[in-house]
Amino acid sequence: MAENADLLALLAGMKKSMEKGQDEMKKRQEEMKKVQEEIKKGQVEMRNQIQSHVESKVGEIKDYINSCIERIEENVQRVTREIGEINDLEKRLSELEDRPINFPENPELPYSRPTVKSLTFDGQTSWTVFRTQFDVVSSANGWNNRVKASQLVAFLQGSAAEVLQGIPSDKLTDPTTIENVLEARFGYSHLTQFYKTELKTRWKKPGESLQVLAADVKRLMSLAYAECPQDVRDSLPAQYFVDAIRDEDTQHSTRLMDAKDLKSALA
Repeated sequence: MAENADLLALLAGMKKSMEKGQDEMKKRQEEMKKVQEEIKKGQVEMRNQIQSHVESKVGEIKDYINSCIERIEENVQRVTREIGEINDLEKRLSELEDRPINFPENPELPYSRPTVKSLTFDGQTSWTVFRTQFDVVSSANGWNNRVKASQLVAFLQGSAAEVLQGIPSDKLTDPTTIENVLEARFGYSHLTQFYKTELKTRWKKPGESLQVLAADVKRLMSLAYAECPQDVRDSLPAQYFVDAIRDEDTQHSTRLMDAKDLKSALA
């Protein structure tokens, strides 16, 4: 009987130990499951953060590209409009040259000279067109330098008139000085920045040959860096040409050539 009691006590102890072990194992499993859930939750949060960050950057890049395209389109439209105005003016000047001028028989009698009352320049329209019109009007009216300067000042409005503040008062009677200041501020040279931007954002178009791309890069280079030394204008196009190639393999192989000019890059 004593042996049976000891055996039963031993079995009871073993059962209790097993139950305790099972409880601990179950507890460990629950803790491990909780850790796995936290890891999974952290992975989901990290993936969402990365995706959100990438989408944000992609959106910023798209917005920047769209803004660049809009600026380029606006500049192209403005340049096209200026070219059209110049062509119209050249046509009008050609018609005036073909038209006979009848002088009065008596030079003492006053006669009407052509004027343009609406001729104004506010810095928003083409300076080249305005200057050509102004030269025609001043020549037709026979203005001397003093009158020409005073009329030019009177025709200026807005931001164009503001540049007069930087001209000494004794130089406001010199039309050449005034025209040079306006040329520096509103002249054709301000378009160089437009061509530089177009050059930087130039990409090879689908189906466009490398020869056509190189020719356009060379054209933009001559417009954007017309004042640079010849050696600079010879070396820079190759760099812009390589950057404009969309195909990564072609771009990489062309870059490895380390071409010094466009001709070498196309070889």
